[in-house]
Amino acid sequence: MTWKSKEIIHKNEQRIAVEFPKNQDLIKRIKQIEGSRWSASLRCWHIPNTDENRKRFKLETPLQNDFNAPKTEKINQFKLWLQSKRYSANTIKTYTEALKTFLFYFKEKSFSKIDNQDIILFNNHYIIQNNLSASFQNQIVNAIKLFYKSVENKQLNLDLIHRPKREKTLPNVLSKEEVKAILEVTKNVKHKSMLSLIYACGLRRSELLNLKFSQIDSKRNLLIIKQSKRKKDRIVPLSNKIIDMLRTYYKSYLPKKWLFEGQIEGTQYSEKSIQCVLKNALTKAKINKPVTLHWLRHSYATHLLENGTDLRYIQELLGHNSSKTTEIYTHVSTKNIQNIKSPFDDL
Repeated sequence: MTWKSKEIIHKNEQRIAVEFPKNQDLIKRIKQIEGSRWSASLRCWHIPNTDENRKRFKLETPLQNDFNAPKTEKINQFKLWLQSKRYSANTIKTYTEALKTFLFYFKEKSFSKIDNQDIILFNNHYIIQNNLSASFQNQIVNAIKLFYKSVENKQLNLDLIHRPKREKTLPNVLSKEEVKAILEVTKNVKHKSMLSLIYACGLRRSELLNLKFSQIDSKRNLLIIKQSKRKKDRIVPLSNKIIDMLRTYYKSYLPKKWLFEGQIEGTQYSEKSIQCVLKNALTKAKINKPVTLHWLRHSYATHLLENGTDLRYIQELLGHNSSKTTEIYTHVSTKNIQNIKSPFDDL
């Protein structure tokens, strides 16, 4: 039976699509490949686009191509430059993967011959035709611009690759009753402390996982958030209620390095695990919404606004650079909206 394989981008990831006649033995074999998944939309199996998997399905390995070896070298240079500028690990991964997608799209074209027209072609024939997300398009634009500015001394009109119009979406917010229900069904003291701290201080997921116990100033009732997004420090208030909860947690678990550690002592609690904690809580609380951890941060900001907290203070507490970012919460606050009387009621 013949396997058919090709390189694809699926959900912003570089993958290898594998097509074959429906056969239980072949399905069993494809399942044994690490990272294999079935796509209902593509109607095929797909696996990570790695050198090993390309060799397995006899696809060209980029390093074996005379055109692609210099591209790989430039991508590595770009990665080193990002590291030297102390970009976060997530940003480095995002930008290098985005740049790799762009450069290897022109796999039959040498690196030095990529020009302005290729940028237009990539934007129209790859991003738009494949209906890739606006956020992915922005990542590609950011990576290309930064790469040509910092590493590659080449004049390109980078404005030719257009940014998508910014989507005007409102933040997702839970009611106070829903937040309370999520926390009440979470009985494990560590899990409850983690979810509570995200909501109580409006933390990002990475900020929670990077916390150390020394960042809690219980005498001044403050949490000190170090080197968060854009390498900014900030402080947020801690109530006695959350401090007492954290003390109880600390006495039970005695973490060594991170405030919240994984099963192995001294290791950071994983992103996947905290997401599972929230998912389990939502099931127990019978909340049928696609809630993410960031919803708790949005809810914190919105509830502060509804309690009368000035927007300027909320901006500082969230670590926003611009007040315009914070102002979006005025559109989801129900405090004033609920007081508006509909003309329908006068009929």
